[in-house]
Amino acid sequence: MFFKYSKQMSLKRKIRYMLLVVLLLTTWATQLVPGMGAVYSRHVYPVIAHILSSFSDVVPFAVGDLFIALSIAGMIVYPLVARARLNRTWRHILLRDVEYLLWIYVWFYMAWGLNYSQPNFYERTDTKPVAYTTDSFCRFVYPYIQRLNASYTDITYIDEPSVKRECVTGYNILADTLGIHRPFNPYPRVKTMLFTPLSSKVGVTGSMGPFFCEFTLNGDLLPSQYPATYAHELAHRLGIAREAEANFYAYQICTRSEVREVRFSGYFSILPHVLSNARRLMDEEQYLSLRNLIRPEIIELLKTNQQYWAEKYSPFIGRIQNFVYDLYLKGNKIPSGRKNYSEVVGLLIAWNENTNR
Repeated sequence: MFFKYSKQMSLKRKIRYMLLVVLLLTTWATQLVPGMGAVYSRHVYPVIAHILSSFSDVVPFAVGDLFIALSIAGMIVYPLVARARLNRTWRHILLRDVEYLLWIYVWFYMAWGLNYSQPNFYERTDTKPVAYTTDSFCRFVYPYIQRLNASYTDITYIDEPSVKRECVTGYNILADTLGIHRPFNPYPRVKTMLFTPLSSKVGVTGSMGPFFCEFTLNGDLLPSQYPATYAHELAHRLGIAREAEANFYAYQICTRSEVREVRFSGYFSILPHVLSNARRLMDEEQYLSLRNLIRPEIIELLKTNQQYWAEKYSPFIGRIQNFVYDLYLKGNKIPSGRKNYSEVVGLLIAWNENTNR
């Protein structure tokens, strides 16, 4: 009977290993073979996202955050328990840990991560890239500052239902034009990060939970940041992997809103990227002249927000997180790493130039 049981367990293990190998090969093929990333993002991901989000939206807390925390804890505790109480060999323990990590790897990419392999924004929207020069930047930045100043409003609270309504409506209207999926759920449930204090220490304001297709926001978010961050993370849920593209979509959705608070948040969200690009492209006199065109209230709000997050930020933990995330992005076909966030300005310049034509 023991032999029969062992044989049955061996068969189950073989089937499990075979399935894992098939999924790994499928994942790698999708990343390497041209065209397969597009097939995944257009046809496979929407089905997976609808299934996973239908489950995760029912749960009131961030399932993905809890799953990651328990996985890390399990990776630490299992070897100790398996060795001390179950008398497992270190070889057996290592093989089990490696297998578990491979299943996590497959789950991550099959559930969401293969969106990194889809065609980029220019290819999806038939937008022609534009040379990023001082002239092209100026053609964008001065009208942008005018609209930023005109949109200013004092945002004192977060109206979550209004933000959700505006973002879902915006993505439904602009999906075809902007090369993005429509929301898979008309009432997407945004969740607060389980570990908000830690997220604030490393400067993370929102995240996309790929394992259960849920998106979370930092509980410390300020009212002026909430709408644009919501739209950014919702773009990730809709299959947008690159940070610059998610910033682009958040800007487009929010700045078209009829709700003044949402609209201002959209313009305000890219201001740090605009100023950093201006400092790089312009001389000191030009930069200061440009900065002086921005309403004093907006500059003060930017300073206040930066100070607010600086007080919560831990330089030591933040540097570790930045280093790891930079490697993660570069390993997923984003050679600029964390600098990809600021590349939203290049996307907006190209979009405006093509639209004007």
